[in-house]
Amino acid sequence: MDITVFLVLIILLGLLFDYTNGFHDAANVVSTVIATRALTPLVAILMAGVLNTIGATFIGGVAQTISSGLVDPKSTTQLVIIAALFGAIVWNFITWYFGIPSSSSYALVGGLVGASFAHGGSSVILWDGVIFKVLIPMVISPLIGFFLSFVLMRALYVFIPFFARRRAQKVFKYGQILSSSMMALAHGLNDAQKSMGIITLGLFASGVVMTMHIPLWVILACAITIGIGTATGGLRIIKTVGFEITKIEPMQGFASEISSSFVILFASFLGMPLSSTHIIVGSVTGIGSAKGFSSVKWKVTHKLIMAWILTLPGTAAASYGIYKMTSYYF
Repeated sequence: MDITVFLVLIILLGLLFDYTNGFHDAANVVSTVIATRALTPLVAILMAGVLNTIGATFIGGVAQTISSGLVDPKSTTQLVIIAALFGAIVWNFITWYFGIPSSSSYALVGGLVGASFAHGGSSVILWDGVIFKVLIPMVISPLIGFFLSFVLMRALYVFIPFFARRRAQKVFKYGQILSSSMMALAHGLNDAQKSMGIITLGLFASGVVMTMHIPLWVILACAITIGIGTATGGLRIIKTVGFEITKIEPMQGFASEISSSFVILFASFLGMPLSSTHIIVGSVTGIGSAKGFSSVKWKVTHKLIMAWILTLPGTAAASYGIYKMTSYYF
């Protein structure tokens, strides 16, 4: 197949992944603010879409990690990128259909590692980057989200007397608009950069760019696409995160969103492609546990954890298989 056709396919698949990332992960941004009725679903999703777009225009280290920090760019081919994106997109659609808030981020990482391994073996994988910027943060980040939201929620319970909480809930209902806005900006900053990174890697493999500098048109295209995806919404996943883990009131929603935003922004500064899904679920579990461990529906969290565990190896295996099958024909 002509190299130009492959390049166009990479760009289209990269934007399709960006779109699925938006509607798949919209639940992470708006689930709590919808659950507490601080905003209506339509307003919350539209607000998140706009702020996701704005956040995505700020470039940090995440895009560089995806484009050059996980696999050797010089050993990457167009077919590797296509196989990686196919695996990640299929995973996003499957988990969205079943309402499972899995990670689009780790689906892309798994797909890229699996396809690269199929092409060049373990020598083309930059294991330090995979371990220290993906695997370790993958385990630690939801625990940090849990801990921060748990401590913040317990502090609010101590400093706000029981009789004053009803009045405080009204204040936090407005505060949630601010905290969910921060979450939307943080999500755009971290998640859209993954699509920018994979498209830039595809441009490099095609010989269109000579360095891993992200072109302006890629930044704008990914920012707009993830915003549109978020505006489309992911109501199946919103139901799981916002209503099935624990009962959320405005004060709890505010605590979970502030905690999640802090973790995502800090990780973005360090160039870590974190999963906003894992972090917000960890934070929601934390606010529920602060009220009492019996307030959390642990069966739901167990199912989510199993999905998380399967994401990296599942997408890696899928992209490995896709590359092997297609490499016979191209």
